Amino acid sequence: MNEEPGQLELCVEVHEAGFRLDAFVAAHLPQSTRSQVAHWIRRGDVRVDHSQRKAGYRVKPGEWVLVRIPAAVPTQMIPEPIPLDILFEDRALIVINKPSGLVVHPSAGHASGTLVHGLLHHCPDLEGIGGEKRPGIVHRLDKDTSGVLLVAKNEHAHQSLARQFKERSIYKRYLALVTGTLKQSSGIIDRPVARHSSDRKKMAVVAHGGREAVTLWRVIERLAGATMLEVELKTGRTHQIRVHCHSMGYPIVGDPVYGRRRAMTRSGQKNEPGITLLGQAQRQMLHAVQLRFTHPLSNELMSLEAPLPEDMASLLEDLRELKDKKPI
Repeated sequence: MNEEPGQLELCVEVHEAGFRLDAFVAAHLPQSTRSQVAHWIRRGDVRVDHSQRKAGYRVKPGEWVLVRIPAAVPTQMIPEPIPLDILFEDRALIVINKPSGLVVHPSAGHASGTLVHGLLHHCPDLEGIGGEKRPGIVHRLDKDTSGVLLVAKNEHAHQSLARQFKERSIYKRYLALVTGTLKQSSGIIDRPVARHSSDRKKMAVVAHGGREAVTLWRVIERLAGATMLEVELKTGRTHQIRVHCHSMGYPIVGDPVYGRRRAMTRSGQKNEPGITLLGQAQRQMLHAVQLRFTHPLSNELMSLEAPLPEDMASLLEDLRELKDKKPI
């Protein structure tokens, strides 16, 4: 979308006859969403042969559709000078190495101090998403998950990246430290995920009614009472890695929601060396280490990686030392 108001005239072709007005306009403006176009129609910014129509109006061959594209309006959020670890940036997108503890998007209880507030300060020249001057969050990481996070700067980039996520063409690789020692070297978890039946803040593996969730994992290193996994997500469900690891009986170390201590006992890890160290973890040991995607403008294949955060690297070193001291 342009920052300055623009105007576009479209003639309805024979093969386009019968399209809904909102769908017709959205098809000619790939940088705009259909809901955004519907808002323009309600506001009178879209006219058919100089007459105002509803979003569901069926266009006819030869009609002229005039679209006034408004400028993006400033967001009501106040920019904040939050330090950002930038892995890559250009006019279309920005890739952040998100630290643990940083909330991505404003929500209940987090009205300020989020990544979005920091991005508004860092990128004052945002073109806008959905008619508002704000960054486009195309995927999220939990507050206490660290690593690579991809953000769009304009509507075109936002739609392109969102489409890649929807089509599962974006490669997402994580590192997860789980409680217990897995005997297998690799595996696939293909278990649907849905809201927990009694705790709406949690997710759970379900037998019926859930959304498809597929996680690939392989062992990177076996440590004292824990295992480091490399995880590839084929889908992107809420809490997917955390829920899937918990469902295997090997919850992520430090996970306050899914990493209950009784899981250690059930997995036979109660007396393993390293349990004390694992209990000292201040957050879930989950790190988004790599994203690979196609750049929205250049079509170049991009691959960005984030180094392991200090707290996770330090815990790994301690567990390695403990394992080396373990009597044979």
